Amino acid sequence: MRKQKDWFKDRGYPHFTNKTPMAIRKNVKRYVANQKKISQHSFSPLIFKEIKQRRYKLSDFNGFERRSHKKNKNGKVVSNTKIREILYATHIDAHIYSYYTQQVITPQYEAHLQQNSVLSNSITAYRQIETDDKLKFKNNVHFAKEVFNEIKRRENCVALVLDIENFFPSLNHKKLKLAWAKVLGNKTLPKDHFNLFKATTRFSYVRLKDLKTKNCHFDEKELSQLKKEGKYTFFNSIKDLIDSDIIIHKNQKKDESGMLMGIPQGLPISAILANIYMLDFDKAVVKELVQKYNVFYRRYSDDIVMLCDESQIKLVEDFVEKEIIENKLKVSIEKTERTLFKFNKRKLQCYKIENDRSLKENIPLNYLGFEFYGYQTLIKSKNLAKFYREMKQTVKRKHKRVETIKEKHLLDEAPIFKRKLYRLFSYKGEKSRMLPTKRTVFINRKAKTKYFERKFRGNYLRYAYRASDEMEAPEIKRQLRNHWKILQNTMKKYDFSNVKKDL
Repeated sequence: MRKQKDWFKDRGYPHFTNKTPMAIRKNVKRYVANQKKISQHSFSPLIFKEIKQRRYKLSDFNGFERRSHKKNKNGKVVSNTKIREILYATHIDAHIYSYYTQQVITPQYEAHLQQNSVLSNSITAYRQIETDDKLKFKNNVHFAKEVFNEIKRRENCVALVLDIENFFPSLNHKKLKLAWAKVLGNKTLPKDHFNLFKATTRFSYVRLKDLKTKNCHFDEKELSQLKKEGKYTFFNSIKDLIDSDIIIHKNQKKDESGMLMGIPQGLPISAILANIYMLDFDKAVVKELVQKYNVFYRRYSDDIVMLCDESQIKLVEDFVEKEIIENKLKVSIEKTERTLFKFNKRKLQCYKIENDRSLKENIPLNYLGFEFYGYQTLIKSKNLAKFYREMKQTVKRKHKRVETIKEKHLLDEAPIFKRKLYRLFSYKGEKSRMLPTKRTVFINRKAKTKYFERKFRGNYLRYAYRASDEMEAPEIKRQLRNHWKILQNTMKKYDFSNVKKDL
């Protein structure tokens, strides 16, 4: 049964202000729903961290294409690693962002979209869209299936996939402010919304690595002392942060005219603001391409896919590039994909259209984590590789732990605990279930342990099997048929006393 998102979330991470448990939800709601208080609220600095994704992909090296962890950019060989900058707010600030997103801004945005069904169907990311049976909300599997089914229906067409360069860090503040007010039905932002606008555009932040003050690690002694006082924070108060040697940075990203730009990626409000910002672009595409030229258009955040006739490629690309520039953004040329679909040997096949307009056979359309060949749908190969890489790294990490135990207690043998491995990386963890767990909190400097159950929602295989069923693509399950063998062979590489070795 589908469940509406709850704006209140008991977040577990430490920050500069204390956690807000479910017990004080009513007090928090009274505060966040008070427009006068929000218009005067002082937002705390964010915490900045980088998520690095090592990528092994096809790159061009002076005319030669080969797979590598590096790429040639402007004549220099640089790393292929994708760095995603995430900024997250204190608990009370996150509640404010979340409440305004779900209870105030989103209903207005959705009402705006419902006036045009074609426009509403075109925007898929960060929205709760019901499935046809009204039992749940659609996810990326449903959105990808919709695009692939449209290709099958059209049979002979071209899929253009475009990506906006540095999307969140490039949003123009003046345009965002006007678009935000327009969705609310105002000419200017009300005081409470304007305070949120300032907090998301003129934000300050502290780097997470700067908080690791003890030989690149957190000061566990200090954190433990604060926990005993019932404070899950890095400092006793914001004043202590200001008085410390930690540098508080400010948003310094500027456009060509020297004006500040960009919003943080990671805040509960960031997603809806991105959709609001792109609303004029969405309307222009629907009006000029969808309704006039029968172009199929879908936008998932900054990933844009369009289906058109081969003769319309230039028309579509030129229009999109012009509109993107008008919206103070830029299309990532190197990520643009052109895939031709047509029947060959009585089946629908795919061809990558190169820059010189030549065709490369059987290069699939990559969209929302799937590869579509026309005659089959597969999970993206790099996502599958990531699953197996995490599996092997987890086993290796457990082996190091076992070796430490053997050395500490002078043991000849030590077992590996397989249950968690099976739950995370095998078909045995496919089903959701309730797992026993505990949480220790300090009340009046005394530890109190609470035992409860949490829901385990299944692993990556659950997602893959469901995608296979939803897309009617049994070939996805075949991709994962060797996962058990790979897991067992990985464990056999290490010296665990309870893992059978081949004779």
